Amino acid sequence: MSKVTLATINSEYIDTLSSSRKEPDWLIQHRKNSLDTYHNLPLETSPLYNKYTDAKKMNLEQVSVFADASPDNASTAAHTPPTIPTFLNKRLEELYTQNHIIQIGTSIIKTHLTDSLRSQGVIISSLDEALQQNDHNTSDLVKQALQSANSQDDKFTALNNAAFNSGIFIYIPPNVQIDDGSPIHILSCLSVDDGLPSTISRNVIVAKENSKATLVQELYSSNVPGESSGQQQQAYLEFLNTTVEANSQINGTTLQMMDQNSVNFSTRRSNLAKDANLNWYLGLFGTQLSRYRIDYYLDQPGAVANDSEVVFGNNEQSFDLQTNVNHENQFTEGRVIQKSILRDKSKSLFKGMIRIKENASKSNSYLSGRSILLDPDAKSDAIPGLEIFTNDVKATHSASVAQIDEEQIFYLGTRCLSKSEAERTIVEGFLEPLSRKMSIQVRAWIAYLIESKWEGRELSINVDEELKKFTEIEATRYNENAEIEQHYKYR
Repeated sequence: MSKVTLATINSEYIDTLSSSRKEPDWLIQHRKNSLDTYHNLPLETSPLYNKYTDAKKMNLEQVSVFADASPDNASTAAHTPPTIPTFLNKRLEELYTQNHIIQIGTSIIKTHLTDSLRSQGVIISSLDEALQQNDHNTSDLVKQALQSANSQDDKFTALNNAAFNSGIFIYIPPNVQIDDGSPIHILSCLSVDDGLPSTISRNVIVAKENSKATLVQELYSSNVPGESSGQQQQAYLEFLNTTVEANSQINGTTLQMMDQNSVNFSTRRSNLAKDANLNWYLGLFGTQLSRYRIDYYLDQPGAVANDSEVVFGNNEQSFDLQTNVNHENQFTEGRVIQKSILRDKSKSLFKGMIRIKENASKSNSYLSGRSILLDPDAKSDAIPGLEIFTNDVKATHSASVAQIDEEQIFYLGTRCLSKSEAERTIVEGFLEPLSRKMSIQVRAWIAYLIESKWEGRELSINVDEELKKFTEIEATRYNENAEIEQHYKYR
């Protein structure tokens, strides 16, 4: 297959891509309009942020996609299924009977739903399949999501609008409540096949009124030896649309565990209706460069968004996060807390904005970015901001960047802890206020991945005995009644 780089994508590429996917005319035109914007916009549109960003670390001349991309449904007989990386086999076995959708490269290789959820109308599928169906007005929902992203906002929003070559669609029908113990797993891994093509994925999640679901997104890549000189970087580029309708709740977790030779750019837009609730936990551990732009739109009264972000960087990793909370209506609440742990020469940049519009009185919003530097060459910048256009609101932001306290290291050393053990204890305390808001399982995953990275192990969340130990610990950490229960147990 012939390839093109992100720097050379043109209208001919769009024609080939759209033709292979049998897309409607409105989508082809949408792609081409976005392509013009993509080529004209700079890497960073804000002069304030431009001096800090490392977005240029993704070399547009070296990230390639197939020019004759096939539809993202791997079951199509005319196309060879992608190679499944060996390191994923164990994880795929664990997910075999759970609700899941598996994306390898640009192909959706497998989906699974329990019979109960399928009978209630829950849908998980490739974006292509959703676009071609009329059940539940899915094609209209996809069209609305695709057109909601304004290409003028950001160069990489425009890129995704123009050139997405894969996608995932998840639909939770009205009044369907999926138990927290039965999450929908979204597993994505970059291709290991010849040419190492990158993935540009358009993902759409719709939760209709009075529904509830838990989602777990896992992002992987493999460090493939013998990489050709023409393909120095491989990227997973994503645009995620999440729509949470009235009185619905989505609990989401993203764990990014990609190899440090790869790049991950993600743009996310979430719209929340009346009394909707969205809780999203983001754990960033891998890649050479991670760039996330997250926008929450609290459109109607009672909408609540809780965003928790954990970054752990080492070597020369760079993390660029921008989170905006837009209060469009009154009685809305937003809470964003970002915490970074940085070692070696790693870097983090946190850009956040609270916008409270004219009609959004009685709103309450909080934005915080904090970093702890474990080595002298680690670096972190935080740029929080407020834009408030009405009265009678509560809005605060804070930021802090500090090296580890040597007095704390000395004190813990007097308690027989080594320097490494002391640092890990301080990091645990640094994360604890954030951990209290997470579920037991998410806390265990985060703790396990931090431990794995600290020890230099492969990043994954295979449900082995080691991870089970973390789950058992987290299950008892914040049980305020444990001491009383233990007292009566041994009387």
